[in-house]
Amino acid sequence: MLYERTALSKKPDQLIAVELQGLRKKDRLTPDLVFRDPYLLDFLGRKDTYSEKDLESAILRELESFLMEFGSDFAFVARQKRITVDGEDFHLNLLFYHRRLRRLVIIDLKLGKFAPADVGQMEFYLRWLKKHELRSGEKAPLGLILCAEKSDERIEVFELATRGIRVAEYLTALPPRKLLEQKLHQAIQSVDQRVSEFTARQK
Repeated sequence: MLYERTALSKKPDQLIAVELQGLRKKDRLTPDLVFRDPYLLDFLGRKDTYSEKDLESAILRELESFLMEFGSDFAFVARQKRITVDGEDFHLNLLFYHRRLRRLVIIDLKLGKFAPADVGQMEFYLRWLKKHELRSGEKAPLGLILCAEKSDERIEVFELATRGIRVAEYLTALPPRKLLEQKLHQAIQSVDQRVSEFTARQK
């Protein structure tokens, strides 16, 4: 169900067709094909109460499983990467590099609900990386705010995709089997409907 878990499924059908064609013919991968929502992190074994540091430590301990959930071509770069501005230190939770996108990717972990302040913090980090860490041949860095709960309405207001920022939820436990089956069934129906509508327009 990768299609339903990527930002690609939220785009107009015509734009989806263009992106998929670019992937097939030119191996041109876009961030919307890379980032998913939600991410299933049940392998971390985090239950009940835990801190951002606990979550981060669990990710590093289960790095192989984490990278498998995120997809191919991600390479781990740093944990708590320190950046210094005006003599003050700031720390990026996790820093990765995506080989095919040729971009650094910041993952900022949030225990609670996505908040507007998270965007400003991420933009600050991205601008610093672009100024100080960008190497020849690389594209501008991307940021993923990974939170326990997000608001689609808030995200739409910010128009984050144009700013190189994505927001996604994470689940530390799989939903009950019946709910999972229901969601899977809904996703399949949604994809079938979109494919039918797109095919009808192409005739």
